[in-house]
Amino acid sequence: MFIVGVTGGIGSGKTTVTRLFEQRGVVVVDADVIARHTLERGSQALQAVRERYGEVALQADGSLNRAWLRAHIFANPTEKQWLNQLTHPLIRAEIIKQLHAATSAYVMLSAPLLIENGLQQLCQRVLVVDVDEATQLQRTAERDQVNPQQVQAIMQAQASRQQRLAHATEVLDNSGSSADLPPQVEKLHQLYSALALQ
Repeated sequence: MFIVGVTGGIGSGKTTVTRLFEQRGVVVVDADVIARHTLERGSQALQAVRERYGEVALQADGSLNRAWLRAHIFANPTEKQWLNQLTHPLIRAEIIKQLHAATSAYVMLSAPLLIENGLQQLCQRVLVVDVDEATQLQRTAERDQVNPQQVQAIMQAQASRQQRLAHATEVLDNSGSSADLPPQVEKLHQLYSALALQ
């Protein structure tokens, strides 16, 4: 299986880019989607979260209170570590399962924490969707309606731009408009399709 890892900091436009690959028939395995499913109602992982934190960690309907959990683990590194130890093996196993089930010429693994979680080891190529930090801050604050300090905290928890770029086999510059993306994606799609056939 020829696997292309796709990563980029928050607000870099990974989702927009992966949608363009999907339009070209490429299967995209999204680590964020898998992570969300890992803590769904009725899951063993959510039960473990409830046992550790009590009802405060849940919404009235029994689903995960994501806002509370995010704030709690950002404030407590040991709790973040506990949560990661609980969820990461489950997420990794599901990622591998979905990658192997993919039927396109090559498959993309979209993961904001590709480098931080060592997932680039599963990939033959690493595509970094790149924008400068000021653009990340502005786009995320506008998109999520959050204050810049919150965005800054998330950015600091991710690999730095330099760390990501150091792992890149390809870089897609997303500092322009959305109209600049399709030609770049098409060129990369041709490259990956050719490499997958070798």
